[in-house]
This record gives sequence, structure tokens and C-alpha cells, in this order.
Amino acid sequence: MYLPPHPGCRGNHTHWNSADCPSPGRLAAPALHTAAAQPREFSRPSQTHKSYQFRRQSGLASFAHKSAYVFRDGRHSPARMREANPMKTLRFGIEIETVGASRQKLAHAIQSAVGGHVSGDYRGMQVTDTQGRAWKVVADASLSGGDHSGEIVSPILTYQDLEALQQVVRAAREAGARADASTGIHIHVDGSRFEAQSVTNLVKMVHKQERLLETALGVSAARLSRFCKPIDAAFIQRLEARRPRTLQDVNEAWYGRRNSMPTRYDQSRYHGLNLNSLFFRGTIEFRYFNGTVHAGEVKAYVQLVLALAARALASKAASSKRRDFNPATAKYDFRVFLLHLGLIGEEFKTARLHLLKNLKGSAAWKGQRRDRRSPGGGEDGSPGSEGPQGAQGGAGGTQGGAPAEAMAAA
Repeated sequence: MYLPPHPGCRGNHTHWNSADCPSPGRLAAPALHTAAAQPREFSRPSQTHKSYQFRRQSGLASFAHKSAYVFRDGRHSPARMREANPMKTLRFGIEIETVGASRQKLAHAIQSAVGGHVSGDYRGMQVTDTQGRAWKVVADASLSGGDHSGEIVSPILTYQDLEALQQVVRAAREAGARADASTGIHIHVDGSRFEAQSVTNLVKMVHKQERLLETALGVSAARLSRFCKPIDAAFIQRLEARRPRTLQDVNEAWYGRRNSMPTRYDQSRYHGLNLNSLFFRGTIEFRYFNGTVHAGEVKAYVQLVLALAARALASKAASSKRRDFNPATAKYDFRVFLLHLGLIGEEFKTARLHLLKNLKGSAAWKGQRRDRRSPGGGEDGSPGSEGPQGAQGGAGGTQGGAPAEAMAAA
């Protein structure tokens, strides 16, 4: 997966150019640097700096990032940037595994959604869209479909590209693509904004809620045992003991040793939260998601990942103590967590519905109280979904706000 560029990038989308693309400053707005800014270069494997150069060994993509970040004036100060929703400033990429349709058929389906032209070689198919971005369809030996299967690899995307991504998913489904037990979805977030503290925050947040997260996403026992294992307890212990101050400290905690030359296929990659990707290519990978060709589910998964990443970046600290899992209150507990992440209000109502639908219990009440939903109300516990008291009653919530318990959810 590629490190995401600025949506207005004028350069080659597989490389970051300091004059044309944004730097990874904290919560950076798109046009914050000047063409005259000179990049600072650091050689790999120095993991303590925000600048990295990586190359994807598959040969399908390569990119380099050279940090050059300049604030033009006080209007773009970090304090001002925090006023915007930070999850919408993060860049990401996604890999969607499918069966049922050939790679050529998938490529033409993508073209029907994003325009541009189709090309291909021995490595797979590529669609270059009207913005010059490359959507790839590659083979994956783990998929059950043989020649009638393929992994859709997105180009660098921004939050504003979610509608285009949904159109691609819908087009793939119409072309015959489907999901089965062999398919999954991997979402990568630009890791260049992350320092030791924010990476540690993210790890601890996910570890604390991991059982709830796995249940909400319906991750099968087979995938949990092989392709998206839970966060390693030994890694958490090393992280707690080291109190990392640099990314090199996190690197040593992740691998159990100093690994200055991480490889793409290191066995540590097969965890739901994959930091090998951060040290190899500069992205943090989330592998928890089952395969799907439902556009709404894909959007919900991306929003969840971006909200988790944004919360980790904004937090000063986090607790790693595992949360007790109670199936009877799981829907309420996870809804509280989603609200705490900022997935609140009408904009994220559909995301909450998809993320809560696999859980038992009430989204609005904790304990023995039953749902009191009005006719036509939703099941996500949002205002108006329940009866007279609704989410504003016993759940301790406010109109458009998180319940009081949300403060302890993360």
C-alpha cells in the first residue's frame, strides 16, 4: 500500500515530491508548504525521524517521502488545525480481496466507476483513472477463487475519495465479485504523522478494546489464528516496560530485538494491527476486517480506522488494560466507544449501524433495560432511535453527544 499524497498532488502519485505534495506535519492542511521549502533527507533505517524512504518489493509500486513542512501564517497553526475533524485529514489506502470475477473483469469494472484506461502485465491489471491515480488488481494465492479472484489495491486516497471508493466496490459487485471465508480487507493509514507516543497510544487503545472489536467485526476463529492475530501479550509487556520515546524503541518492542532491515513478509505482519508495515513501508495496517463487497460496510471500516488513528494522534496517553467483555452489553459498550472516537451524529449513523449489527444487547441501555425504539427508528442508539427517553435517557447521553461512560471507554 502506498503512503497517501495530497488530493491536489500534481506529481507522480507513487512518489512524494516536496514541492508538489504535502508533508506529514501534525494535522496538516493541504497547502501549508511553499515550493521553496527544502526537504530534509534521512537515510533508512533511522526510525526516529518522520522522513522515510521505502520501496515496495513487489515492484507494483514505489514511493519516497521527504519531509518539508512550513506554516505560512498563524491561521494554519496546529491549534487552528485541531478545530477541523482530524480523521478527515488522514490519508489511507485499502486492499479488498474478492472471488468470483477475473482480474481483467475487475479492472474493467473499476474503469467503469473511475474512468481512465486499463493496462496490464504479468504482475496484474491496472486502471489509471482520470486523475492519474493507479488502481491495481493483483493475484493473491490465499484466495479460493483461482483465476476468478483478485485483490483490488487502491491508490492513495483521502477522506473526500470515500464516495469514489464506494462506487468501485459497487462496480466490482455488479461484475460478479463476492466475498467468502478466504477474503479479507486491509486498510493502511499514513504512518508519517506518528511518533513513538501516538503509535503507543494506538496499540494500547486497540489492545484494550480488541475483544469487543473482533466480535463487532465478526472475525472468524480461523482468521484470528492465522492472518489477523490479536496483539501479542509479550509486545504489550515490552512496550509497557520500555516506555518508548522513539520509533526505534517501538521497533525493538515489536520485533523483540532491533530490526533495522524489516521485510515485507516478516511473520509479525499477521496481526490485526500490523506495525511491521510501519517499519517496512511507512503505513500502519489494520487487518481485522472480513471480506465484503458491500459499499456501506467498506466505508464504515475506513471511518473506524481513521477515527482510531486520529484519536491516537490527539491523545496524550492511553491505557492498555484489557476491557472485560460482556456479550450481553457488547452493543452498548461498542456504541459508547464509537461515540468516544468521534463517530457521532447523523453523518456517522450508517457507520454505527454496520459496526453494531453483529453485537447482541441494546445499543441504548446497559443492563437489563430493553430497547424502546420508535417505529422506523434505528438500532444504533442515535437520538430518535429509541422511545421517549431514547439515547438521551438512561444511557446518560446528550443530543448528538456521547454518554457519560464514553469518557472511560478508551
